[in-house]
Formats: sequence, structure tokens, C-alpha cells
Amino acid sequence: MSPPPDRPSSAAPALWGYAATRAVGLAVLAVAAAVTGKDGWHRLTGRWDSVWYARIAEHGYSHEVTLPDGAVHSDLAFFPLFPALERGLSAVLPVGAATAGLIVAWAASLAAAWGIYAVGERVAGRRAGIVLAVLWGVYPTAFVQSMAYTETLFTAFAAWSLYAVLRDRWLWAGALCVGAGLTRPSAVALVAALGVAALAAAVRDRRLTARTVAGVLLAPLGWLAYVVFVAVREGGWTAYFEVQAAWGNSIDGGVALARFVWGHLTGPAPLAGVGLCAALALVGWLVWLCVRQRQPLPVLVYGIAVVVVSLVGAAYFGSRPRLMMPAFPLLLPAAVALARLRDRALVAALAGLALASGAYGAFTLLGPGPP
Repeated sequence: MSPPPDRPSSAAPALWGYAATRAVGLAVLAVAAAVTGKDGWHRLTGRWDSVWYARIAEHGYSHEVTLPDGAVHSDLAFFPLFPALERGLSAVLPVGAATAGLIVAWAASLAAAWGIYAVGERVAGRRAGIVLAVLWGVYPTAFVQSMAYTETLFTAFAAWSLYAVLRDRWLWAGALCVGAGLTRPSAVALVAALGVAALAAAVRDRRLTARTVAGVLLAPLGWLAYVVFVAVREGGWTAYFEVQAAWGNSIDGGVALARFVWGHLTGPAPLAGVGLCAALALVGWLVWLCVRQRQPLPVLVYGIAVVVVSLVGAAYFGSRPRLMMPAFPLLLPAAVALARLRDRALVAALAGLALASGAYGAFTLLGPGPP
């Protein structure tokens, strides 16, 4: 997806470590599914957003669901690159769109882990880069990385785009951002990161190269192209935002989030509200650690912007940890700290996290969902 790091072989431990964590997660899910008599494979390919993507791959954009309250959920809320890849892969392999989506997601997860390692190596050294990639694989909602969802594809584009910026390859950065913009709406965070980085470079160097300008101008085109497509299709320039609002995904500056937390604090289960406050405080603390770590500006802006985008919408609260998962720079301070451990202690810590992440993933996937 991008020119690889200077030493491609150096990424092998990161990729093997990441793959091992996801294998642990899948093994825990398989055991839990066997014990409970549920279909774990179906949870990975045939429920929630995966169904919408597979339907788009098979039939194009044409499906709507009207809820009992009159709200209309349109498949135009889902960006096109992932289902396009599903459709293309299912056309050349003897698999359906759902299975093709899983193949795309798993392949993209390895590309994302490699890109995350590349960014971590450049910022904090090889050992920290390896740990960073593995930590992303044990994120609490990392089970989504094993589903036919778009998070892995988006994160792969984002990580390699940031790596390209760190190497001053602006055309690559912009082109990869186009891919991110065709994958998820949160690509606006990556566009912002590239724009801020370019502005800082202009102030520092008192000039902008043609490649930098071209990369920045290229960056938002994927996101804009899909927004314009929906506008033309629906006959209104605000159509995309209206589609998202119908799904409850309008931007309200965090009002819905505040009401959700306050409702738990003052409701019959105040401890749940306290837990939510603690989780939000943890996110804020991680952001502060990233600032103190003095991460490169594009990396820092991207991580913070993903968090902001995930919190300012009126979306279902349970999906917010998943929406924040592409913000891998938040894990960099922990990666640097863990990288100081001896090998045995480090492996034990990461193995424990992998088991905990796998257990949480099995509990969530085999429950009522959605993630």
C-alpha cells in the first residue's frame, strides 16, 4: 500500500506478534462458541455492518430499512471501497461476498500492523514499533479486526499515509489518504493531520514544495468524491449528512455522549456512569501522554482528531471504542514503556493482554451486540 520501510525484514517480529494476538482472539472465540453452542464464524461475517457491506458488494447501493419509529437506514451511509474489494475478490475466487470481506479485512490487518510498526519504529525505535503493532492487536475491541469490517483497511491506509509524511513523501501520503477517504468518514482526521503538518512545514521552512501542495490537495478527494456521489444520487448537496443523521450519526459536539453518561450517573446503575467517566478520563490521559511524548505533529494530530471525531457524534455509545481503534498513536506511550521490559516479562504481559482481549471479544460477539 506504500513503499515499505527501509528494512522490510525488520517488520517480521511485529507481524508475527500481531498475528499471534489475533490467533489467540480467534481461538478464544472458537472455544467460547463451542461451549455456548453458538456460531462464532457467523458473528465474524454475517451480522451487523458486515451484512450491509456484503449486500452492497452483491447488489450495489439500493437498500433501505424503515424502522418502527419511521427512521430510514440507507446503505448510502457506508463508504464504497470495502464492498468494492469484496465484489472484486468474490469475482475471482470461489467465495461469496461475506467471506471475501473477511479475507480483505484480515489482509488489511497485516498491512495495518506493518504500517503501525513502521510509524512506531521511526518515532521511537524498532522495539517500540514492534510492541506498538502487537498492542494494537490486543486493543479491547480488537476482535473487530477479525471481522468483515472496515477498521483494518482504514487503519492500513492511515498508518502508511502518516509514514509517508514522516518520510516527506507527500504524494504517497495524499494518495493513501484518498483510499482512507473512500473507506471511512473518519478520514477527515487524516486529512486534518496532513493539512496541519503541511502548514507547520511551511511556517518552519517558509516555503511549500509542489509535492507537498499536491499531496495536501489530493488528500480529501476520496472523502469528497463519495459525498458528491451521494449528493448527485439523492439530488441534494447535504444528502450524505442527512443519510448519516437518519442513522443517528449527526455531529452534536458531544451532547449525546454527555447525556448518555449523565443518564447512567443519575440512573439506577450509577457505577456504570462512574465507569464511563473513568474510561473517558483514561482516553484524556492517553492524549496527554502523547502530547508529553512530543510525537511528530502529523501523528499527534491524527490520533487526537480520531478521538474527537469518535466522541462528537450522536452515534450509539457502544460503537465509540471501535471508532477510536484506528487512533493507534494513543498506544505509543505504553509501547515505549513496555519496550523497556525484558523479553520474558514483555511476552508475558502481551500474552495476558491478548487473552483478556480475546475473552472480551468472545463475550461481545456471542452476546446481543452490536460491536
